[in-house]
Amino acid sequence: MNTCIKLLNIPFILKPSMVALLCLSVAAHADTTATKLNDTTVLSTVEVHAKAKKAHTPDGYRATTTRATKSLQDPQDVPQAITTVTQALMDEQQVGSLREALRNVSGLTFNAAEGGRSGDNMMLRGFYTFGDIYLDGVRDTAQYNRETFNTEQVDVLRGAAAMLYGRGQAGGVVNQATKTAQLHDKHQISTTVGNEGYYEAKGDFNKQLSDTSAIRINAMKRHEGNWRENPANGATPELKRQGVAIAYAAGQGTPHTFNVGHSRVTNKDNPDYGVRFDPVTHAVNTRFPIGYYWGTDKTFDDSTTSISTVGHTYRAPEGSELKTVLRRGVYDRAYWGKTPHLTLAPSATAATGGNQTRTSTYKTTSLQSDFNTQFMVGTMNHEVLAGIELLKENSYRQGLLNTGTAAAPMYNASIVNPASLPVRYKGDSKSVYVQDSVEFIQDWKALVGIRKDWLDANYSSLTSPALKFSESSTRFGLSYQPSINAHYYLNTSDSFSPTADLYQLSGGAYPAERSKVLEVGAKWQTMNGNLALRAALYRADKHWERNTDLESTAAILTKKRRTNGLDLEVSGNVTPKLAVFVGASFMDAKILEVAENRNAATGVITLADARFKGQAARNTPSHAFNIWSTYQVTPKFKLGGGLEFKGKRTVYSPQVANASSFFTGTVFTPNTAPRYTRFDMMAAYEFSKKITLRANIKNLTNKVYYDALYDNGGFAIPSNRRSATVSVDYTF
Repeated sequence: MNTCIKLLNIPFILKPSMVALLCLSVAAHADTTATKLNDTTVLSTVEVHAKAKKAHTPDGYRATTTRATKSLQDPQDVPQAITTVTQALMDEQQVGSLREALRNVSGLTFNAAEGGRSGDNMMLRGFYTFGDIYLDGVRDTAQYNRETFNTEQVDVLRGAAAMLYGRGQAGGVVNQATKTAQLHDKHQISTTVGNEGYYEAKGDFNKQLSDTSAIRINAMKRHEGNWRENPANGATPELKRQGVAIAYAAGQGTPHTFNVGHSRVTNKDNPDYGVRFDPVTHAVNTRFPIGYYWGTDKTFDDSTTSISTVGHTYRAPEGSELKTVLRRGVYDRAYWGKTPHLTLAPSATAATGGNQTRTSTYKTTSLQSDFNTQFMVGTMNHEVLAGIELLKENSYRQGLLNTGTAAAPMYNASIVNPASLPVRYKGDSKSVYVQDSVEFIQDWKALVGIRKDWLDANYSSLTSPALKFSESSTRFGLSYQPSINAHYYLNTSDSFSPTADLYQLSGGAYPAERSKVLEVGAKWQTMNGNLALRAALYRADKHWERNTDLESTAAILTKKRRTNGLDLEVSGNVTPKLAVFVGASFMDAKILEVAENRNAATGVITLADARFKGQAARNTPSHAFNIWSTYQVTPKFKLGGGLEFKGKRTVYSPQVANASSFFTGTVFTPNTAPRYTRFDMMAAYEFSKKITLRANIKNLTNKVYYDALYDNGGFAIPSNRRSATVSVDYTF
């Protein structure tokens, strides 16, 4: 591993065509027979009737297609590391949320409620991803918890991707591909029950309406309890979620395809802010049992997410494609959460512990159009991708009013605190990009891409009342593909983020965050293409890293930091009966230059403590590993299981005011969550083609580990203990 990291220091798709063939064959046979018979022989008319019907065959563990790069590709051909979590993998693991699905992505960790930034919040390769979550290629950066009942697969394009997607971070892009209406009839109803009051009901109904149109409806309702409890009143954390998604497609199999979709998901959760870190031991607080919970039956996290989409795809006879999408998203959320107290036990009236409150509304309207085509110039084949994007954002947030007392606080989702000034953000973005991949000699391709983004925004922060920027992003790659089963590549890409568009308080007082990623990798396929192997060695540098805490006055965390790393992955079938999905990640993430923060009123610059230089980045384990494998014991019985391992993770805030908390002299003593290994198991029995019974056990050894961390160092969220579920799938 050390040798690999050191290398980074070197500068440097019965089809219509089959029906046509059958017709030609019959005609040819008739002609030949006619020449051998007398002229008086009359041949009977031969008629061939066939109906082209597009069958939908889901991928196993090895994904065969992805749109993470804005055009439909086999991941094998993408000159950049990409991990795909398929529907088959999610179904076998009884995955309900995006968060659970992403456990299969090595090098990814979870953050917890960052200064009010609750919802899906992950670190990838040591960098934030809250600005890099997409839904069918359209920006989906709202602060909410995403479900997977309407998800076909999750693609994680690792590394900087601003040339394809615009503003973002250095770790990578998480793209959720939703289920689409297919030209066949297939319906499935799934029910699941388990311990801690777990139950889930899902329906997936796909109906073909004509030769070219279909409709699909997905619905879900789920409840999850929790083993943690407030000893004073019996309250526990819980999740109550339900949703419905409708997709209609017309013109399938014709040059013009039209898609219309709408989804609505509601959450009524009781949030868990976990356990405090002890400032003396820098470990998780042990003054109270790990099962203590500081919330009450009145604390809440309620949200409603509504997303409407209209799309059109034109496919030209020569293979070019123009895809246009118009989307409207409305995200409403309000919450009151109790943070744990260091020395006082939970109270029946919520008197102990802090209060995290907020109401927010985020509305987006986006229009984007992507065009891809192929053509020859001389002897060189060009694959061109170009597009435009327009985005309007309107955001509002404000704290809630305590209508109770200090001894018995009470918050209502609809009563704002007049003393808490509302924060408003309005932004208009526009972007254009073009990319060309040219095969300049046989088996060798060069990729060049450039993008320009503009943002004009108004922001109510006193330190950033307005924001304007224009930034350019590039992507370069060199690929060598000597066969369909081997791909060797070199890729460099960059990213940027002005940060105020993600509702921070830094705005235009500093340069935009900039990141640069260099990656060299290899992809192989074996077992007749059923097994994919991938390796990627990379270096990612980030400048002017922002603080994710919305209320922080110290906007800059670090001026420069770096992650050197190695990703390894195996996915697919080793044998027809044995399937595997394996990921390993090794990361060396360090601060290279400490932060410098400028006082908005005086202009005075303050440098962070020099001792933070060289320290490991937050919530970034040096090594992580995951595996999931199944074996088809008999034609009806399947057995599987896996594990998830993460090394220790440190959390702290690299600011001047916190230096004394995390240094003892020159010795760095950050808050630390221990490493952990979690084991899961699954067994499935297919009674018939219609009925399948599946049992899952998660956290088989009942391990207490810390799933998500508040990376400024405040607290850690314990995971669920051992849980068992039984599911019945009925397909008709």
